[in-house]
Amino acid sequence: MMPQFFDVHSHVGEPQFDEDRKEVLKRTIDSSVWIIDVGVDQKSSQDVVTMASLAGQGVFACIGVHPIDNLDGRFDESFFSDLVATGHVVAVGEIGLDYSRFEVVKDISVEKIRQQKLFEMQIDFACKKDLPIIIHCRESGKGLSDATEDILAILRKKKEIYGKRLRGDIHFFSQTMDIACQYLDLDFYISFTGVITFAHDYDEAVRMAPLDRIMAETDCPYVAPVPNRGKRNEPIFVKDVVKRIAELRGEDYEKVRIAMVENAFRMFGIKP
Repeated sequence: MMPQFFDVHSHVGEPQFDEDRKEVLKRTIDSSVWIIDVGVDQKSSQDVVTMASLAGQGVFACIGVHPIDNLDGRFDESFFSDLVATGHVVAVGEIGLDYSRFEVVKDISVEKIRQQKLFEMQIDFACKKDLPIIIHCRESGKGLSDATEDILAILRKKKEIYGKRLRGDIHFFSQTMDIACQYLDLDFYISFTGVITFAHDYDEAVRMAPLDRIMAETDCPYVAPVPNRGKRNEPIFVKDVVKRIAELRGEDYEKVRIAMVENAFRMFGIKP
């Protein structure tokens, strides 16, 4: 069975869903929306795997250690290997670089090295397990691309080692079409959130990227799309992201909807 929609990046494990998580998941699956729920540390990664195992068809897990959600977070390869062995994990993430909170660290250069080592360690792990990665990237300031430049440099280095085994998705893409092309050249996809329904910064990337290399996500419970902006985001709102992608590209909605699902299946190696 193929779903009608696929939210490739959600956080239904977050506390905002503690009171009605089961209902949200039921509403999601009943609406023919499948999801990848994403961990950011050991606990949340374990939680999303458990959620996927209990939910059955339509809920998949992505596991990893986020660069800054927990500055003391460590990547325990044995622990994460056990999670992969459950069969519910389709990606490693969200991993990457986040230079937006340097005010909370004592030494910026040391912090950059910490994040880069953590990122590289998880890239190595994903390639060893033949899993795609989901990348989080946030710059140190508006208009800058320092984190992006470092991520691209690391990916190019690792690409020489792992070749086609290194692939993945640039989560919450928020850069120019030029940057998008550099990621696409490295066998990466880019995914868009509800931000595209109320901001125009990324319209060019939505229009110009190949249809078979883009995906839709909610990043729920954050950044709900229009017409639910300001509310708690949910996976079912991915429909509004898909609708906006079709509008910006000037393409048939049904064609785009099908492409978003097929791209997710292909990217994450999921079979109907």
